[in-house]
Amino acid sequence: MAEELKISEEKTSTESPTQDAPVIEVTPNVKRSDSLQKETITPFMVKEKEEEWIEKVVSINRTAKVVKGGRRMAFSALVVTGNTRGQVGFGVGKANEVVNAIRKGGNEARKSLFNVMLKGTTIPYQAIGHCGAARVLIKPASRGTGVIAGGAVRAVCEVAGIKDILAKCLKSDNPVNVVRATVDAFKKMGKAGLKDEIE
Repeated sequence: MAEELKISEEKTSTESPTQDAPVIEVTPNVKRSDSLQKETITPFMVKEKEEEWIEKVVSINRTAKVVKGGRRMAFSALVVTGNTRGQVGFGVGKANEVVNAIRKGGNEARKSLFNVMLKGTTIPYQAIGHCGAARVLIKPASRGTGVIAGGAVRAVCEVAGIKDILAKCLKSDNPVNVVRATVDAFKKMGKAGLKDEIE
């Protein structure tokens, strides 16, 4: 009986290190999980920074060129971008495919950024912008009014971060000219504010 007890004790002693072995291997797994968490955090943070900029496609125009073999289709896209904190830009991209036209328009919009003067959730002054035959009137509005504007003007106001504004297209409704007239109105509003500060 004593010999059997010794044999059983030897077996338990030999089995104990094998049971402890997986416990020792847990530490590298924990370190690996921490490294994986660090790797997953960095792209997530980059996505948050990229999401601050908003792009909106105002209009897409299709053109056709008649050649000897048939028609060649091309597309132009009007894109507006902004960070909802007072920076806005617009651009027109042209390509043989819609996706490439939108991408080019977004690149042009990022190159033409400018600052919009804000007063809380609205604008401080009334202004009228001109471009060709298009005229756009913008007015400040009280809190809770919302964006009362048409398609092209609404897109510019939303990406700029304006939540309360009154706007009206007075003449032409061409989207490109309307966006340019809206940008002209915002720039005139900034110049008026600078004049008031100087006076």
